[in-house]
Parts: sequence; structure tokens; C-alpha cells
Amino acid sequence: MNFAGTDMTGSVNNEIFLSVIVPAYNEERIIESTLLSIHSFCSGQDFKHEIIVVNDGSGDKTAEIVTSLTNTIPELILINLDKNAGKGMAVREGMLKARGAYRLFMDADDSTSIEEMRHMMPFFDEGYDIVIGSRGVKDANITSHQPWLRESMGKTFVYFVRLFTGLHFKDTQAGFKIFTASSADDVFPLQTIPGWVFDVELLAIAKELGYKVKELPITWKHYPHTNVDIIKGTAAALRDLMKIRYGLWSGKYSSGVGMREKGKRRGQAQDSDSAT
Repeated sequence: MNFAGTDMTGSVNNEIFLSVIVPAYNEERIIESTLLSIHSFCSGQDFKHEIIVVNDGSGDKTAEIVTSLTNTIPELILINLDKNAGKGMAVREGMLKARGAYRLFMDADDSTSIEEMRHMMPFFDEGYDIVIGSRGVKDANITSHQPWLRESMGKTFVYFVRLFTGLHFKDTQAGFKIFTASSADDVFPLQTIPGWVFDVELLAIAKELGYKVKELPITWKHYPHTNVDIIKGTAAALRDLMKIRYGLWSGKYSSGVGMREKGKRRGQAQDSDSAT
């Protein structure tokens, strides 16, 4: 199966077309089934791929389980971080080590299936540099919801994201985002947030650099064994949003890469809201 309209030149040249990055912290319950699902999907395509698991200092058998799968999944690469650095740093490590023309990061709990790529990839041929999955836009399909408090706080968080950053996405936090190699190579070196607000920082950086982002509906299910403490996480999130605000104000995100003029030549092309 080809992704309709997507340039598959990379696979013809025997280059890696897709890198799938999976950050993992104490995911021994679910990591095997997730990796087998990714492998099943990718092995049925006509492009070359790699699957990178970044073990974020897990204290369980996550690394051992991933290692045991390398014979079954020859495209599987394991990166071990010495200590728990945070999901943001694990994703950053994987995205910068990736070699694919397109680079997807997705959650280890498979809350969004890699199958969702099918309707996301064609948007790259429309000029988008980053395509993100969203639970907040029309036609998103939530098959099992988070607890009421967590879901309510998530909706409130969207308001604070807009207040602090000016971003108008309906959902910045769904763990299913695809970058072109060039956008990943520019955005991720500027990322500094290690915790779960790193998604917001990535999108803020992308906006500053003039990259064009598309927000699309996905099918998503809640996985009950989360590693996020909602109380401590909320306080940390507000601190991180203030850091991002300062980064935007100070010009930190727009210096050192020289992409702003590129963005202007594109006509300041950011799809700032949602799917149409």
C-alpha cells in the first residue's frame, strides 16, 4: 500500500522513508504488543523503515523485552538512557538519531495506532512540514475516555497554552506527531523542556521557524497505567509554559537556525488551528 499522493522516492533509493520513535518508561506491560503492531503495519508497506525505542531509564524489564524482539523485528533499534530524563528528552534523543525522511513519534501504550498515518501522510504533499494528531478537532474518535478530572484539566490546559504561547491548536498533547526530516533537524535541537509540555515547546518552535503544521483528527483510547502524576504534573506544566513564553519573548527559538526568512517566503504558512 502506498500513502496516496506521498512522495516515496526515499524507498526507491533504498533510503529510510519512515522512522518511528517510541519513548518508553516502565512500559513492560504493553511495549511488546505495541512494537509488534508497528512492525506488522510497516512490514506491509513498500518503503524502508526503522523503529527506535528510547528507554528512558526504566526500572522494569522494558529494555529486556525490546532486546528480545530484535530477531523478530530486524528494523528495531534500542537506545538506553542512563537515567529517567523525561518523555521530552527521550523523544528528542530518538528524533535526532533517526534517519528517516519522515519521523513519527508515538506513545508506547499504542493509544493511537500507527494505522492513523494513512490519512496524515498525504498532507505533506500539500506543503505541510509537520502533521499532528488531535483529540480536540471535529471527527476525532475517542474510544475510551480519561477520568473526568484529567480530561477537564486537559481542556483547561488548552486555554493556558493559548494564553502563554499564542498557539491555537485544539490539542497539543496527543502523542502522535509526524515531522519531515528537515523540520525535525531544525526544531528538536532547540527543545529544552523534558516533561510532558515538550509538545507545546515543539509547536512553538515550529511556529517561530515558519514551519507549516496541520492538526488532524485521530482515533485515540485511554490507557489507564499512566506515568504522569496529575497534581505534580500541573504545577510543572505551568512552570514549563512560563519557560516557553520567555523563550518566545527572548527570541531564543528563532536564533541560531536561521529559518525565519524561510517561513516568510512561504507566506508565514502555519495552519494555526485545525483540520478543515
